[in-house]
Amino acid sequence: MAGRGRGSWVLGICVALLVGCGGPSAPDAAPGDVRRLLDRRAEAVLDRDAEAFRATGRAAGGTGASEAGEAYDNLREVPLQSWQYRLTAFRRNGARATATADLRYRIKGYDSEPLVTSRSLTLEERDGRWYVASERPAKKATQQLWDQGPVTSVRGAHSLVLGIRRGDRDETTLREYAELADRAVPLVRDAWRGKWPERVVVMVPGSLDGMAGLLGAPASGYRGIAAVTTGETGGSGEAPADRIIVNPEAYGVLGDFGKQVVLTHEATHVATRARTSPATPLWLSEGFADWVGYRGTGRTATQAAPELRRAAQREQLPGTLPDDAAFGFSGDAGKLAQAYEGSWLACRMIADQWGEKELTEFYEAVGAHKKRPGALEDALRGVLDTTPEEFTARWRTYLRAELG
Repeated sequence: MAGRGRGSWVLGICVALLVGCGGPSAPDAAPGDVRRLLDRRAEAVLDRDAEAFRATGRAAGGTGASEAGEAYDNLREVPLQSWQYRLTAFRRNGARATATADLRYRIKGYDSEPLVTSRSLTLEERDGRWYVASERPAKKATQQLWDQGPVTSVRGAHSLVLGIRRGDRDETTLREYAELADRAVPLVRDAWRGKWPERVVVMVPGSLDGMAGLLGAPASGYRGIAAVTTGETGGSGEAPADRIIVNPEAYGVLGDFGKQVVLTHEATHVATRARTSPATPLWLSEGFADWVGYRGTGRTATQAAPELRRAAQREQLPGTLPDDAAFGFSGDAGKLAQAYEGSWLACRMIADQWGEKELTEFYEAVGAHKKRPGALEDALRGVLDTTPEEFTARWRTYLRAELG
């Protein structure tokens, strides 16, 4: 009897375990629901359906509705070709959750491939449905322009200008940016005969801090810099278009001539991006962009290179071409200016003494290398029939002659 009782007790435990566990637990349906939510959100953006977009943010108590409306209003003037989320992480805590998603989007008429950026979302569940309570740039991801406020869009003949709407910046001001960019594109096309899209996207944040947010870097590094161009070197056509990002504080104090030179310089970076590689030294890429910017303006070396002119008067001209570190903002604006001026005059010298065709061929020959070692030496020998030592000596002689 004792043995039978023990056996029945063991069997009872087994049955209880089977009944209590009920087999494998059902998978959480929330990630799939959130993916469908993000699909609806993306579709609403592309359909320009404000009500459908806001419906994705009507969380419990309406906490996400107003934020969804603001987010939609901020980006509604951005001309989009595509907009898609891909959920990459999901963490649930009851009726609340956090998620990370890759946002892939293209600007219509400008991006050949989607730009990808990571987004952080907070979500809330109500009555069995999920809603977006907030959407922000993910940790370490850069801001998008519409994260900073309502965006105004102005389209030019060769340009698209996207700017933060402000009380003191109306469409007329952004139209001026478009006119400058439209003049820059033909100037670049005339100087650089390589294949490029011949159109530019100009982004105008509301402040220096806004510029830094778009670049994901401290604002101190861009104080005094009028504009920068983002993009991947050695482009193959399988990357989104470059963005010219303007620092409205530094750009705004320039005169009409300076503004045109800056946008032509940045448009040159867009044009030469596919022929620029890790082998290209900054003195060549920045000097070439300045050469195109000043080309045909009649600007003399003494007018456009004041820091080097003062150095020449003190008999303190640099002994070598600037290295990449010279272009980092260290707080010494004079040294940074000398780096740009010396680079411009190096490219100007090539155009004057070898020819403009040889200058562009030299740029392409350097960029054709994948690595820095040997690239400059090979291009100097193959295109200009000279050596680094001879080229540097010739450049220093040119500086002295041009700067008096």
